[in-house]
Amino acid sequence: MHIRTRFAPSPTGFIHLGNLRSALYPWAFARHNKGDFILRIEDTDLERSTQEAVDVIIEGMSWLGLDWDEGPIYQMQRIDRYREVVKQMLDAGLAYPCYMSEAELNKLRDEQMANKEKARYKGLWRPEPGKALPPVPEGVNPVIRFKNPIGGSVIWNDAVKGQIEISNDELDDLVIARPDGTPTYNFCVVIDDMDMKITHVIRGDDHVNNTPRQINIMKALGGTPPVYAHLPTVFNDAGEKMSKRNGAMSVRDYQKAGYLPEAILNYLARLGWSHGDAEVFTKEQFVDWFDLESLGRSPVQHNPDKLLWLNHQYIQNADPANLAIATKRFAHELGINTEAGPDFVQVVGLLKDRANTLIEIAKGAKLFYLPAPNLSSDQIKENIPKAIIPALKDLVDAIVTSESTKEAYAAAFKQVLAKHQIKMPTLAMPVRYALFATTQTPAIDSVLVVLGREEAVKRLSKVIQ
Repeated sequence: MHIRTRFAPSPTGFIHLGNLRSALYPWAFARHNKGDFILRIEDTDLERSTQEAVDVIIEGMSWLGLDWDEGPIYQMQRIDRYREVVKQMLDAGLAYPCYMSEAELNKLRDEQMANKEKARYKGLWRPEPGKALPPVPEGVNPVIRFKNPIGGSVIWNDAVKGQIEISNDELDDLVIARPDGTPTYNFCVVIDDMDMKITHVIRGDDHVNNTPRQINIMKALGGTPPVYAHLPTVFNDAGEKMSKRNGAMSVRDYQKAGYLPEAILNYLARLGWSHGDAEVFTKEQFVDWFDLESLGRSPVQHNPDKLLWLNHQYIQNADPANLAIATKRFAHELGINTEAGPDFVQVVGLLKDRANTLIEIAKGAKLFYLPAPNLSSDQIKENIPKAIIPALKDLVDAIVTSESTKEAYAAAFKQVLAKHQIKMPTLAMPVRYALFATTQTPAIDSVLVVLGREEAVKRLSKVIQ
């Protein structure tokens, strides 16, 4: 079998992590099996679908490196195909026009709920042998309903949940086309999956109730249902289903917050799937390991702290040159001219081990691109004790004659500390203040390398005159 999977989002809002997981798993399954991954935009909800939402979907998937082999395919561009199949179903007696008004349906539902019955259409306009249908009302455009099988069950072996059986008596005759002729979601999905030869449908378990309806329509049209794998729900950190209403962040928010796409992808992979005890792995490893058997059945909870930890791991282990490229936009947003000052790659290399996000790196980098501090005599007196000036002078002399390496500067400090019988903080704090007007910096020997010998000596010399 040639594997073909799809991601079919509705562009009715921003795409969050729960949505992206429903893209990641079918993408990985297709890539693992050398199959095809199709991007399909289900935009038949004309009132709520927006181009901006489509753009966010495409940008988010591109950012994560979830490439597709076909698409994006827009359902609204396939309307003629859906109408063609509706006509075929009407001609074959698989569907029928229903003239029941919305008011009549609401009245029926109210009565059913009052009687504690399941709200469902009872087939008033369903043609049956020997049945007399009501007279067709004038001026009313009907909906088109699918003739769902009566009796028996829909049974499928879900790749995540195991065997699922739904009685046909629980399913009423689904509306497949609205009064204006626009096809409905569950109908379009079936035609798309058949036309696109989808072999595996991997999606959230909020679609479980749609599956028996889709299977019945597909079988009525002579199709073979794909393998279904319904992923467990993702809850937010408050225990609510992840959604925009419950404060879920969009993929753009994570980009703006300084997360790396590799970290997001790694996090999403573990949000309902596992490979032994592996926590941090590459996209290539994930594709190599991925299978449906390793998908979890239980609901999973979004853990922002775990995601931040993963982002730190990726930042810490990233190549400084690549990380500098990713960080520059954040630095520029902070007003940093990365071309005027120390080598930005060196600055990023110095800061990355302690940073959780790219924004944290950019904020830390700002220190190296500010003008040299113009310290007042009071500031010098308060932060650089007079007793430490001799040690500072010796340190400047040692720096001037040292190689411009972390190891050489560390040796210079050690030499001065031994000569003056003082501890590292006693010397390092005044040095930091003289260089940046703050005592909070990374390791001072590394700072000297990045700042540069000439600039460091110039700044230190101002406080020892």
